[in-house]
Amino acid sequence: MIYLDTSCLLKLLRDEPESADVRSAVSSEETVVVSSLAELETEVQLKAAAVGGELRTSQWRQYQAKLAAMRNFDPFHFRHLPAAVFSTALRQHRHPQSVFCRAMDRLHLAAMEELKLTRLITLDDVQAKVATALDYEVIRPGFD
Repeated sequence: MIYLDTSCLLKLLRDEPESADVRSAVSSEETVVVSSLAELETEVQLKAAAVGGELRTSQWRQYQAKLAAMRNFDPFHFRHLPAAVFSTALRQHRHPQSVFCRAMDRLHLAAMEELKLTRLITLDDVQAKVATALDYEVIRPGFD
């Protein structure tokens, strides 16, 4: 079971240079968890790309539909997060040996803890470093 970060979720939706590596990594997993946080962040980034002119509205809608359709296919399992994710993120952040990262990365790592997951698939360098410091196994498609 592995937690799918937004950086990789976007690569599954949009055809980008790292997409093939992400698809390959995901295909070898039995269960891939997509949190409500990753889903929200993905939706926000897709809308920002549409509003900013990087995507046409029709493309944006197609990506939204593709994301929604992923709920119906293995190995994807969409999971809601408990409100405790915020206090978990604060506890992780305040730990004396914690490695600094952005709030969204910290929330994803807290989500992993709340969901009792110890494996992460990400393309984010900083998040990978912090996850490793938390003793999580990190899969970095194209780097591993």
